[in-house]
Amino acid sequence: MAIVAHSSNLSRYGRPVLAWAVGLLFFFPIFWLVLTSFKTDADAVKPEHLIWFTPTLDNYLNMTDNYDYWRFAQNSVISSVLATLFTLGVGIPAAYAMAFNPTRSTKDVLMWMLSTKMLPAAAVLYPMTFLAKSLGIFDTHFLIVLVLSLINLPIVVWMLFTYFKEIPKDIIEAGKMDGVNTWGEIREILIPLAWGGIASTALLCFIFCWNEAYWTVRLTTIDAATLSKLIEGNRAPEGLFFGRLSAVSTAAIAPIVVLGWFCQKQLVQGLTFGAVK
Repeated sequence: MAIVAHSSNLSRYGRPVLAWAVGLLFFFPIFWLVLTSFKTDADAVKPEHLIWFTPTLDNYLNMTDNYDYWRFAQNSVISSVLATLFTLGVGIPAAYAMAFNPTRSTKDVLMWMLSTKMLPAAAVLYPMTFLAKSLGIFDTHFLIVLVLSLINLPIVVWMLFTYFKEIPKDIIEAGKMDGVNTWGEIREILIPLAWGGIASTALLCFIFCWNEAYWTVRLTTIDAATLSKLIEGNRAPEGLFFGRLSAVSTAAIAPIVVLGWFCQKQLVQGLTFGAVK
């Protein structure tokens, strides 16, 4: 009995403590980033000012006055929203076809799509840059939207395919018997039934687009530059300006953290069902 009671107490108190410890461990870098954003560049590198320092808003004021933060933020919103919509526009019909009209090569196509995520981005950086400049689309929203869409399309198709497979095929066949065409089935039957899965997929796709840094930094200069480009710009031959860099990084992640906080239910649903099953 004593062993059972000891095991029960360990499960009751040990798991919450472990969960809090893991949560704080993941949260600490964000806390340190926000804390550093209120330091001057000089205080940010002084060991004696790790905790005790005089807070300042100069980094945030400098970010909006001198670095045109809102223009970079606007580009991030435009690129992420358009890329998400385009990816869903292509991914929903593709996942529909694979889920309800599978062929012998459906699984091979899905695996091929997923294998493209294993390609090192650096391997195609030069061809992509050369092609973009040759076509005159370098540093344009069109290029960034296209690249972000292609990057996230395999994951979106996989997640939507998993959601659509949960819908009974008899419902789709009943729509066909009533004379509904393919686009009518997608618009009037499939989307309403799988709306939760589509919403969580769209949310994850938007987050992936917002967080993409490799391509947005290397395929833009000024016109279509996103917040990732603004963050990358806070370095110089003299080194990193940690105070300003932390302020810009905080301002860049704040919108997506707030979005994730309010939509955490959909995020968990998307990660546990669409990406794993």
